[in-house]
Amino acid sequence: MKTFLPRDPGANRGWFLVDAAGRPIGRVAVEIAALLRGKQKVEFAPQVDIGDFVVVINACRARLTGRKETRKIYQRYSGYRDGLRKIPAAAMRREHPDRMIRLAVKGMLPRNNLGRRMLSRLKVYAGEQHPHAAQQPVSPPTANRRKT
Repeated sequence: MKTFLPRDPGANRGWFLVDAAGRPIGRVAVEIAALLRGKQKVEFAPQVDIGDFVVVINACRARLTGRKETRKIYQRYSGYRDGLRKIPAAAMRREHPDRMIRLAVKGMLPRNNLGRRMLSRLKVYAGEQHPHAAQQPVSPPTANRRKT
């Protein structure tokens, strides 16, 4: 027997549209990360990039549960002395709501070249409008998502 190894789909990747309005960021990020990796496909292999494009809309209306809106701190470090920047979640939502979802998804992807390539297929928009209508994105399959 030979081990089947899927090929990179290239231009045949699908496009999915995820609406983050009113949903917790972590739950949305799990769904997005699975789509980017291609885990919903029968031929999934962790070492091959067979995932799809994901367009996220209404990022500014995604929820943070509990007291995270006031207590969660996003940090980044430039590498220089005094280069640590701390941004509260409320300020991050006002200024860059798309980054909140992008950072949540980034933490759920592999930390290598494959993960960076997957993250480049994520398109996040704060509002309803997005420039990817020509690709005709569809809603992802809801088999694993609970109805709320």
